Amino acid sequence: MAASVAAAAVRLRRALQRSLSTAPPAVPAAAVRDAFLTFFRDRHGHQLVPSASVRPRGDPSLLFVNAGMNQFKPIFLGTVDPRSEMAGFRRVANSQKCVRAGGRHSDLEDVGRDLSHHTFFEMLGNWAFGGEYFKEEACSMAWELLTQVYGIPENRLWVSYFAGDPKAGLDPDLESRDIWLSLGVPASRVLSFGPQENFWEMGDTGPCGPCTEIHYDLAGGAGAPQLVELWNLVFMQHNREADGSLLPLPQRHVDTGMGLERLVAVLQGRRSTYDTDLFTPLLDAIHQGCGVPPYLGRVGVADEGRVDTAYRVVADHMRTLSVCIADGVFPGMSGAPLILRRILRRAVRFSMEILRAPPGFLSSLVPVVVETLGDAYPELRKNSAQIAELVAEGEVAFLGSLQRGRRIIERTLRRLGPSDVFPAEVAWSLSLAGNLGLPLDLLELMLEEKGVRLDSAGLQRLVQEEAQHRAQQAEPAAEQGLQLDVHALGELQRRGVPPTDDSPKYDYSLRPNGDYEFGTCEARVLQLYTEDGMAVDCVREGQRCGLLLDRTNFYAEQGGQASDRGYLVQVGQQDVLFPVARAQVCGGFILHEVTAPECLQVGDQVQLHVDEAWRLGCMQKHTATHLLSWALRQTLGPGTEQRGSHIRPERLRFDVATQAPLTAEQLRTVEATVLEAVERDEAVYVEEVALALTTRVPGLRSLDEVYPDPVRVVSVGVPVAHALEPASQAALRTSVELCCGTHLLRTGAVGGPGYHWGNASSPRAPPACWPSLGEQAQQAREVGQNLVQEVEAAAERLSRGSRDVAEARRLSKDVGRLTDAVDTAVMPQWQRRQLQATLKGLQRRANTAIRKLEKGQAARRTQELLERHPGAPLIVDTVSAESLSVLVKVVRQLCEQAPSTSVLLLSPQPVGSVLCACQVAQGTTPTFTAEAWALAVCGHMGGKAWGSRVLAQGIGSTADLEAALHTARAYALTQL
Repeated sequence: MAASVAAAAVRLRRALQRSLSTAPPAVPAAAVRDAFLTFFRDRHGHQLVPSASVRPRGDPSLLFVNAGMNQFKPIFLGTVDPRSEMAGFRRVANSQKCVRAGGRHSDLEDVGRDLSHHTFFEMLGNWAFGGEYFKEEACSMAWELLTQVYGIPENRLWVSYFAGDPKAGLDPDLESRDIWLSLGVPASRVLSFGPQENFWEMGDTGPCGPCTEIHYDLAGGAGAPQLVELWNLVFMQHNREADGSLLPLPQRHVDTGMGLERLVAVLQGRRSTYDTDLFTPLLDAIHQGCGVPPYLGRVGVADEGRVDTAYRVVADHMRTLSVCIADGVFPGMSGAPLILRRILRRAVRFSMEILRAPPGFLSSLVPVVVETLGDAYPELRKNSAQIAELVAEGEVAFLGSLQRGRRIIERTLRRLGPSDVFPAEVAWSLSLAGNLGLPLDLLELMLEEKGVRLDSAGLQRLVQEEAQHRAQQAEPAAEQGLQLDVHALGELQRRGVPPTDDSPKYDYSLRPNGDYEFGTCEARVLQLYTEDGMAVDCVREGQRCGLLLDRTNFYAEQGGQASDRGYLVQVGQQDVLFPVARAQVCGGFILHEVTAPECLQVGDQVQLHVDEAWRLGCMQKHTATHLLSWALRQTLGPGTEQRGSHIRPERLRFDVATQAPLTAEQLRTVEATVLEAVERDEAVYVEEVALALTTRVPGLRSLDEVYPDPVRVVSVGVPVAHALEPASQAALRTSVELCCGTHLLRTGAVGGPGYHWGNASSPRAPPACWPSLGEQAQQAREVGQNLVQEVEAAAERLSRGSRDVAEARRLSKDVGRLTDAVDTAVMPQWQRRQLQATLKGLQRRANTAIRKLEKGQAARRTQELLERHPGAPLIVDTVSAESLSVLVKVVRQLCEQAPSTSVLLLSPQPVGSVLCACQVAQGTTPTFTAEAWALAVCGHMGGKAWGSRVLAQGIGSTADLEAALHTARAYALTQL
């Protein structure tokens, strides 16, 4: 292996030497990436692991995976499942896809402004877990790779180390300093810095430690050094506690990260990452597709017209969009999808307004991204068509908003004075939270280009008000349960305490009468923990505590399924119940959250009882989830992917990514498919098998999770052994999934399902599904059938026609009421879609009938008035009209037939109000306007009026119509 690495290093150095010429770079980025992985695998025995998805797995603190270490956090925190493959990791290496946009670490606003920032980048990293190796080996490997494999001159490399922090009681990391000196780095190029630069922390709490960084000198000895960070080696040896203090970690780890883009720029002799072959194919494609001048790498005032800025923004954003969509993050309305929506809209704006790109241009760049990154990340090739379609859809949707937004901005600016700020209310209406969906940072950029300042304080107030409103509307957050921290887990491992045996959670059976029988479980108390995580030998009456047992039948929250709850009793003392609120898994240990009514101590024998109704509700909904996932794939195709679920007895949320919009008929088919499986009352088979046996089964479903080995396989209707046979097609014909959850033993107990689907921002974005089951579903179907009958009755009434406007309006209101009922009722979603479409058509027919009847009524009233006032230049009169719209129609028809006549009509209503409408004749004096006329009359009646110079309307209330008519005539005569 060492020989192969040496040969590869020779080839790479030759390529690097060629790249120093004026010819295009001879060292492709792919070779740089491969050399890193090969070096650590073949020379230093590292296991290569694939990049994790940029969708964080089980980490709500992150919008996107933003560092190589994210997927290994369970190891650092000591919470890794001891049965999983990850628990066996000792030394690994990979190239991790990272996105830094939104959240605590965001480079979104800086992209394009300079030559180095990106929202998507690749992080090369190597790790050593549990003290596999530490500082000396990590530094030696890094130096060897940079100088011997990549051939970077040693005199261009500088290093830094941690100078210590007296306030935190941390000594300088002299060990790292001495290692660098022993490797031959001159003391003049070994620098020390404080915690801001050389102490790395995962977050406000958690594992952390000193880091040593390797920097590259861009100046190369020509003048003062120009250092850029190349590689960061983090030595995790402390834990930041909640009170801010630092404690030693039970196990030490090495976590390194080196940005591929910056490394490639160094090896290809480029000052900018945008000048490397990771970006030049995209920049060339932009040049060819838009016809703008070639990319010149200008920034600031030198970048005339911001053309080069737009080049960088579009190239960067297309990489980010492609990678995120390939990993299942679609543009949407909240969280990471909202950030991606902003990125897409920024790319559209720069490409259309600055680069003058033709419509649909952005989607044409997707194949370029795929060609550049697809070999390293195959999911890009697999999902390239979907990526292009989503980008094209987003571009079309945003272009209309962008054009309208630009017009509103221009109109607003014309009303502002030279020193005025742009109104916050207008900006908010244009924003993602308002009507047009323009990202606020994009809006600020558009105003900045025009030299206009935004009312930031007012906008911030509106943002806070919106956040408060959303918080009030959101579901209450689940209370954070007790946890075992990294120190507690380390102490348990040091003592050799085995992981909790939770296999009894699967100990239940089905009685002949269809009821489930759940077994009890006897266990011994191994450890007790106070609410602040302190290990104690006993707890007293009324104390809330964490309870660790040697075995349990409680399901700990994982895989989307809520934790069991129930109670325990001390053996021999059955009349005192210790309520168990939840159970959580921490590194293979199950921690029970208990409130102690009496003393409980280590060594006590206890008996556990799960809440059977709660457990059965979870089982029912979890099995329904598997059936739904299978039915969706059967109906929509294998490209349909589950994105997650949250299962509780009273509610199930199911997120799914589909390749195309779901029609009402497809939803109906999905429900029917699930219902057939339920009615067949099929057996649900569960078996624990080696993880390796599941990897090549056609159709077998697994999610983006870390699975234990062996892993449980859940198969509906087909024994697991048969489903896993090499030639079996069972997983293509029924639901077969990897799952640790608890399930029904037969599908019949799911009950007849019904599904409500939430809206998605894009036809291919993940909608959310809330299935209703059993009695709830039956009620939903009954509600749906009742609404079907009401809609059919309304359609029959409409077909018979209406005798007058009043009857037509009553029917229109009934259709509107039915529409509201259908929109809000709990009913089958396919049926809702069908009824909504039917009601939309009925509403159009009802409105058409009203207009037709009103027009006929207005014609009759017009004829009566013309006969009553033949040839008069002024008509002021009363007329019977059932609505203001009819009255306005009468006025208009009068003036059409008698253009030289000015008309004002009043119509008393049964409720006591008086309607008013008027129109002034052509050629009247400029001071005689319909609006002023209506205001004079309606003001006399104590009402209000509105309209234009020619036509106006209003409403008032008076018992003396003659006085109102007199006011109308008198006003008109003074103007004519």
